[in-house]
Amino acid sequence: MERVTDIAFFNNIREIREYEFGKFYFFNGLVISEIAEGATFAWEHAEKAIKAAHEIFGHDLPIIYISNRVNKYNVVASDWIKFYQHRHNLKYYGIVGNSSKSFASLVLERMFFKSSMRKFSHLQDAIDWAQNLLVTDVDLIFGENSY
Repeated sequence: MERVTDIAFFNNIREIREYEFGKFYFFNGLVISEIAEGATFAWEHAEKAIKAAHEIFGHDLPIIYISNRVNKYNVVASDWIKFYQHRHNLKYYGIVGNSSKSFASLVLERMFFKSSMRKFSHLQDAIDWAQNLLVTDVDLIFGENSY
């Protein structure tokens, strides 16, 4: 599977935040995560990533999040309600994986995340989807000729 640092789109990076539980790559309106191998991702970890997103993007613009599942990790299932309640400006959610295990929690995630969620087998496909959404949302938020 492709990592963010392996693709040409990486040249558009705004910032990288690295934590003990994984790396978060921030682009304009887009966050891509790669959670660390064997990590247990819990609400307190998500809070750190959300705080970073607010520092980088502000509080008003919609955010697209792509989970690039290059590693095996666990999510604290009981924290999904917290993820849902505190989703902030997360408008779209993409999951990249190449095995059924990569998408094992997708059913549970869909129960809590009511906005647009898509799964992909290739990171570049997810990025293309996100870029198309960003163009549409910029038009909706700021007007057609804003960029």
